Amino acid sequence: MILTVFRSRLNDGHRVEYERHVEVTAALAEKAPGFLGHKMFVAEDGERVTLVEFESMESQRAWSLSPEHKAAAIAGRRGFYSEYQIQICTVERQSRFAPSQHASASTASSKESQPQRAATEA
Repeated sequence: MILTVFRSRLNDGHRVEYERHVEVTAALAEKAPGFLGHKMFVAEDGERVTLVEFESMESQRAWSLSPEHKAAAIAGRRGFYSEYQIQICTVERQSRFAPSQHASASTASSKESQPQRAATEA
């Protein structure tokens, strides 16, 4: 899995236009081959962090070079962002803890001590 970490700060006065832009761009990204998901977080100091997951470097690269993404990047540089940073990361290992809703507390705590390994670790 490839994880893109996009950290940014918005210019003042562009929030409404930015929110519309993000909705359109996210909908396009979701249709891209190899797209797995994304989430955005906003810190108290205004920094935004968006995490985007793709199946492979090839699918991430195809999205980053697509006309839709290039147009989004140009719009961001021209008005939305006062600054941004992009990191493209390869996920080397993944663990997950997600007990079922019906598990007892003792079952949940035993699962917590045994993280699941990603299929790629085998």
